[in-house]
Amino acid sequence: MDEVKKIVSDIKARNIKPIYFLMGEEAYYIDKLSEYIENNVLAEEERGFNQMTLYGKDVTIDDIISNAKRYPMMAEHQVIIVKEAQHLSRSIDNLAAYAENPQPTTVLVICYKYAKLDKRKKVYKAVQKAGVLFESKKLYENQVADWIRKVLAGSGYGITPKAAILLVEFLGTDLSKINNELEKLKLVIPKTEEITPQAIEENIGISKDYNNFELKKALGERNVMKATRILNYFAQNPKDNPFILTITLLNSFFTQLLQYHGLKDHNPKTVASVLGVSPYFVGEYKIAAKNYPMKKVSMIISHLRELDVKGKGVGANLSQEDLLKELLVKIM
Repeated sequence: MDEVKKIVSDIKARNIKPIYFLMGEEAYYIDKLSEYIENNVLAEEERGFNQMTLYGKDVTIDDIISNAKRYPMMAEHQVIIVKEAQHLSRSIDNLAAYAENPQPTTVLVICYKYAKLDKRKKVYKAVQKAGVLFESKKLYENQVADWIRKVLAGSGYGITPKAAILLVEFLGTDLSKINNELEKLKLVIPKTEEITPQAIEENIGISKDYNNFELKKALGERNVMKATRILNYFAQNPKDNPFILTITLLNSFFTQLLQYHGLKDHNPKTVASVLGVSPYFVGEYKIAAKNYPMKKVSMIISHLRELDVKGKGVGANLSQEDLLKELLVKIM
């Protein structure tokens, strides 16, 4: 993210602001920026007297302001990091008076996770004027695989498109969770080798053969035997393969397939852009489109919505095995 790079670059250049208000739904960048400030604004020998971490559950806005108004001891700055500041949401506007006239020798970092300030609040305008107001937005699912590739490339690693998608389908869009798994992979895979689905299976425990990615491919190819094997595996391992996740991903796949049918231009670049997928996977949609005419795709989407309701226990109390069997019949 360019904004993150800019903040880090400014701190490296010692263009340090008195307030960093880090907010938003994606915790990953909030953690990374606060961690960077914690480790790089002060020298190690300065931190004992001039750096402190507070928690929103345990302090008030007045406590934060009182500490922020102190002067550093034998250092150019003091650093105060307030974690879990979202617990102060009801009184956060009381920080406006301090933000309008912040202590220039204090670096106040507010970590306001899973929420954001109302732009109409005084504190929003005051922080925006005096410091850095950063919003960490949640990535869409179709953006996460590209994020994985960029993060790995930044440290000299490569990953196959299929492996990146496998991680997203298994781990979701939580960047912190994904990054933790990437760090594990970096420890065992040389930079000279690409991270593959096999490497993920061996080191993280995600099956490269029995997952929603392979299920979508099998269904798209109308490969009944392969789809049946995968669904049987899901039925035997329900905790690792929740029905709600499977139905959600298949609904997304067939909705994209419906979009594919509606396109006049089936150029791979156009398809990838419209569907929000990697060009690597466009061929799968081309095959699926031949196997499932537009009318059939519309019917499948309708069936998937009915199964989604059943999977949530509305109007039926079916086991995951029964739901998966019905799923296969309705699609095939």
